[in-house]
Amino acid sequence: MADSPPYFDLVTMGRIGVDLYPLETGVPLARVETFGKFLGGSAANVAVAAARMGRSAAVITRTGDDPFGTFLHEALKEFGVDDRWVTPVAAYPTPLTFCEIFPPDSFPLYFYRRPKAPDLEIHADELDLTAVRAAGIFWITGTGLSEEPSRSATLTALEARDRSTTTVFDLDWRPMFWRDPEQARPYYREALRHATVAVGNLDECEVATGVREPEACAEALLAAGVELAVVKQGPRGVLAVHRDGTRAEVEPVPVEVVNGLGAGDAFGGSLCHGLLSGWDLERTMRHANAAGALVASRLACSSAMPTEPEVADLLARAASPDAAGLPSQS
Repeated sequence: MADSPPYFDLVTMGRIGVDLYPLETGVPLARVETFGKFLGGSAANVAVAAARMGRSAAVITRTGDDPFGTFLHEALKEFGVDDRWVTPVAAYPTPLTFCEIFPPDSFPLYFYRRPKAPDLEIHADELDLTAVRAAGIFWITGTGLSEEPSRSATLTALEARDRSTTTVFDLDWRPMFWRDPEQARPYYREALRHATVAVGNLDECEVATGVREPEACAEALLAAGVELAVVKQGPRGVLAVHRDGTRAEVEPVPVEVVNGLGAGDAFGGSLCHGLLSGWDLERTMRHANAAGALVASRLACSSAMPTEPEVADLLARAASPDAAGLPSQS
């Protein structure tokens, strides 16, 4: 009798790397002297965020065959994320990402992913499509569409999934990852045909749909094929609209922002947790906003991902009359 495929609540596919973040706030990168090393990359961070919520999670990605790649395997395991589909690429180094930290709203990123990032070397014929189909939620990112063979592998996985259960397209727009950003929209449209949920900020929604106003973005994403459109608006909160007419508009949770990077990935992991839990749309959005706010109030991304009790505590405190602070970066 054949072995059954591994089941995970969440399987993500896409970017991974090492974040080297300053341990000094308000200092230009050229003058920073001390850095912390963290697991990074949107697909990896979302898996970590879900694992911190108690979900079983795995990531499909690739690293360099180098010490930084070893570090990423170790970090994934420490966070409880399965790394069986994280494989090395000898030809390319593990990517590094630096940032500058100028709270509350300036966090420039510097990506070192040349000549090519290993996570763009995912091949379709190497995918465990049975496991992709079996996952409770399958999560892909816009970065995975930026170059071959990752583009074809991502679309192959989406076609194999065939909208059977929840499939999330994180629009994840990073113009520097595209050789020709003008070519992105057709691939985004193709991915939207196979997804049931789309998540993105206004810039990302505009790339995917050609419109920028939040309501119009949600309508365009639904028209493109998804069942649920989630439009993140930073300090204005989040708009979520379901094809069945259900909608939620949620204000951001007040926090003192330390580093806005990673808040969107925490939001994503919490979104998956809410969808898997069968929560109503407003509860799911409030929980995701709070998870993002907690990460915005901390320095790192992956190691800052909150647990369920931490999110519950923040929501309780935010509901009290004495709640105060700065809005999170959703």
